[in-house]
Amino acid sequence: MISGPKNIRTIQLPNGLTILLKEIHTAPLISQWVWYRVGSRNETPGLTGISHFVEHIQFKGTSNYPAKMIDHAIARDGGVMNGMTYLDWTTYYETMPADKINLSLKMEADRMINSNFDPDEIESERTVIISEREGNENEPLFRLSEAVQNESFSAHPYHYEVIGTLEDLKNISRDDLYRHYQAFYSPANAIIAIAGDFEPDKLETQLRNLYEKIPADQQTDQLIALDPPLQSEKRITVEGPGETTYLEISYRAPRAADKDFFIMTVLDSILTGPTSLNMFGGGISNKTSRLYQKLVEKDLAVSVTGGLTATIDPYLFDLSITIHPDKKVSDVIKSIDEEIDKLMDKKVNKDEIQRAIKQAKALFAYGSENITNQAFWMGYANMFSNYQWFEKYIENLQTVTAENVLKAAQTYLLPNRRVVGTYQPSHEDR
Repeated sequence: MISGPKNIRTIQLPNGLTILLKEIHTAPLISQWVWYRVGSRNETPGLTGISHFVEHIQFKGTSNYPAKMIDHAIARDGGVMNGMTYLDWTTYYETMPADKINLSLKMEADRMINSNFDPDEIESERTVIISEREGNENEPLFRLSEAVQNESFSAHPYHYEVIGTLEDLKNISRDDLYRHYQAFYSPANAIIAIAGDFEPDKLETQLRNLYEKIPADQQTDQLIALDPPLQSEKRITVEGPGETTYLEISYRAPRAADKDFFIMTVLDSILTGPTSLNMFGGGISNKTSRLYQKLVEKDLAVSVTGGLTATIDPYLFDLSITIHPDKKVSDVIKSIDEEIDKLMDKKVNKDEIQRAIKQAKALFAYGSENITNQAFWMGYANMFSNYQWFEKYIENLQTVTAENVLKAAQTYLLPNRRVVGTYQPSHEDR
């Protein structure tokens, strides 16, 4: 056993696998999350979308645990299961009645090394993923976001959407998928996070019996190039069907492990309202935010949201605006710049900072309370930092000052360091 947070049992197996166990006896439930340090960040041109593709294939089961058997058993026992792929990680989870978790434990250990990569199943799933990709292309916001993301990075793999390009999805082979699986689905590249109603000694023994026999594969360190900050503003226009004009403005954001990330979280709350870092978290109103009052209340926009993502490498802080039908994009950009200029002109007070911190704390609390969320956070925080990042999240927010916010705005929100993208309905001329 290695040291870790006091309320979490941290186990390090000889093959490199990390196991995190947290007892919670408020309900007879157990939530298991298996995390792999692989996502679109680990992909190369020609193989974009392969991490997400492998995730899909993982649900096709193993010889010991066929997909239909697992699906029926989980549903019959009143549990839920799913998987997700993102920029830096892939994860699978099951939340089950506590006395029904054994099947999930065995299944996850088996598919770490024994997943079927049946050629027929791969072709069937290729059709599903291509259909998903083509469906996304019908959505104006996806098309705009992808274009802005492409312009925001040149060398770094964050350049690509997680789902990958259509061309790559058509050409990725069975051998490509299996090599990716073998390279990244190994104990040393994984974290198991389990929270719920269990006896820790008994559960640790079960997990050791399941995973210690899996051989330790040598991990290959990837050299991932970082993009330098933009030196001049980029503006792009995407045209397509629809009735609505959208605007997306993206600034380079700090990585999650940087102190500036917490400052940007407060800045985000001031400008657009707090962003939830947990996909299972709730939401709160952003009507007190500066850009809501500046744009929506003055009928320049129908909606405005912000986005800040916890990532290993510097990613993006996004502003996404739905333009009012009778207004010009140029007027909206001008109003946004005026509001950011106010921040840079030291026009932010302690009360506004405290309100922003309070909102961010509330949203964080909403996304941290139940058993599934607590198991989520144990693994998720370790994908870009460590669990201490989660434990000290509120403490780090509370140290943010008006001077910190001013400096962050002057560092990250400069006009020459952003990409401005507009989605323009093709039948309209503005």
